[in-house]
Amino acid sequence: MMEYKAVLFDLDGTLIDTLDDIGDAANRVLSNRKFPTHSISTYRLFIGEGVRMLFTRALPEESRNPDIIEACLKEYMEDYRFNYNVKTKPYQGIPELLDALKLRGLKLAILSNKPDPATQDCAAFFLSKWDFDVVSGQQDSIPRKPDPKGALNVAQRLAIPPSSFIYLGDTAIDMKTAVSAGMFPVGVLWGFRSLKELKESGARVIIDEPMQLMDIII
Repeated sequence: MMEYKAVLFDLDGTLIDTLDDIGDAANRVLSNRKFPTHSISTYRLFIGEGVRMLFTRALPEESRNPDIIEACLKEYMEDYRFNYNVKTKPYQGIPELLDALKLRGLKLAILSNKPDPATQDCAAFFLSKWDFDVVSGQQDSIPRKPDPKGALNVAQRLAIPPSSFIYLGDTAIDMKTAVSAGMFPVGVLWGFRSLKELKESGARVIIDEPMQLMDIII
């Protein structure tokens, strides 16, 4: 078995359950602009490739032009900045997993397609106890996942080879990122997407509760 030295986590749908707060904020933007809103469960399929793509999917097809998408994105970011912690919380078992990983001496990092300011806010509010070594959200200087550059940047910053990372995520985007970066892809079933999607996108192991990750780590 490989001896892993670090775990790179996705954020939304992996460490914290952000679905309600994301869906509520997006629905407020859509409603204010007189567009149809969506059930919160529908946002499971909209999340994962950044806010711009979320609104590309959430807007009616005839309204998906760049100006409207950008206006919605701007309004969403302002709304979400004040409402990111209304219903969001870490998933059950995540605190225990992070404690166990820290006890083993592994480095911990976060890579998200959520805009970097919101990623930093969420990590500071919900996960400050665990002192992540790198927290990185979507930035203009780094391509969005599944491009591997963000993951490889984390590996470089920690001076740990990509092959010594476990990558934990809940979507095809995450599994493809892990595979492209040369990390070990582990899919989680408590997040936003299905077992089928995770298997088809390259997950080597799939777990349905956080502490099962410890079975992989020597």
